[in-house]
Amino acid sequence: MRLAGTTPAVLVACVAVLALAGPASASLRPPNPCLNPIGEAELLCPDLIMQPPFGLYLDRGAKRGRVVLRAGNSIDNIGLGPAELHGVRTGRYLMRGRQRIYRRFGGRLRITTGARLFFKFVPGQLRYWKYQRAAAFELWRLDSEGRRARLARRGPKVSYCLRDLVHSRGRLHRSPAHRVYPACSTNPRQRKVTIGTSVGWSDVYPPSYPEQWIDVTGLRGCFAYRQIADPRNGIYESDEGNNSASAIVRLPYRPGRQRCPGRRSADAPPPAGDDPYDDAY
Repeated sequence: MRLAGTTPAVLVACVAVLALAGPASASLRPPNPCLNPIGEAELLCPDLIMQPPFGLYLDRGAKRGRVVLRAGNSIDNIGLGPAELHGVRTGRYLMRGRQRIYRRFGGRLRITTGARLFFKFVPGQLRYWKYQRAAAFELWRLDSEGRRARLARRGPKVSYCLRDLVHSRGRLHRSPAHRVYPACSTNPRQRKVTIGTSVGWSDVYPPSYPEQWIDVTGLRGCFAYRQIADPRNGIYESDEGNNSASAIVRLPYRPGRQRCPGRRSADAPPPAGDDPYDDAY
């Protein structure tokens, strides 16, 4: 419903006021302005998608006495504007994140979505200010028709820098030719940080990266190795329904065709030949 005499710009401003009103629990945070016609007309919203898991292989050294299945992933921004978070320090290892959504005709909408940044230690590297709960790794057992039936395991990887690492879709409108969001800060005294992924850019992590795995010890049968971008919707997007992608695997895992029923049904990966990571299934 639209109030009489209210312009789209005023309504968007009202959303911004709600965003500044207080803490952003799941029940108190304002609605996503990118999902209504007014916001669509006024804002350059991001749209994050997860590419299918790639480069799958077994690793028996990541956890003592366990077997893990590793996979790489790529979070791409295919929207009209950047996925940008501005963090402000709230504790020793925590920041409150506020999303910035750019307007079509100048200016930015600042909105509190519940996003948090965490100063995370990466084994063999440093500590980084990362977006907490940026992704989720799940392993789902499939039924006889290839549909996800039961969640079997979760992976440890949840925090991401959000950065411009690979210019994967440079032909997209408004995609910058050069990186806007570089590697995330390693400064433990940092009071404020800005992280993000520009239009047409991707934040990519190879299978060998720390925590890029799911523990598959003792499992047998057909499963969907599912990766989800922004599972808690801490970044408001123009499309919240395209954030996950799966690879179908038979365990114990061997490379090649997996011989599972309905192998394309979980998250509906692209047809064979169209998927650059098809050899990972």
